[in-house]
Amino acid sequence: MTSTLDQHPLGEPASVHAVLPPADAPEWGRWLEEIGFIPGERVTLMARGMPGGDPLMVRVGDSTFALRRAEAACVQVRGLSAGTAG
Repeated sequence: MTSTLDQHPLGEPASVHAVLPPADAPEWGRWLEEIGFIPGERVTLMARGMPGGDPLMVRVGDSTFALRRAEAACVQVRGLSAGTAG
């Protein structure tokens, strides 16, 4: 099942399916891909900031980033089963 990274459950591994930036910020797509959000890459939502759930702490590959919810909403992910390497 595909969801956006901002809506994915905490701690559950996923893989990047696609990066779809908003029409008013097309540069987000290139920036997210440059920092590692490319199709097939393993990603995990590690934490949500309080209050309001912003920013999000996200691990992609071997790197950890803080993303705004709006940025994370551009990343479509697919959940991985427990034994999948990614």
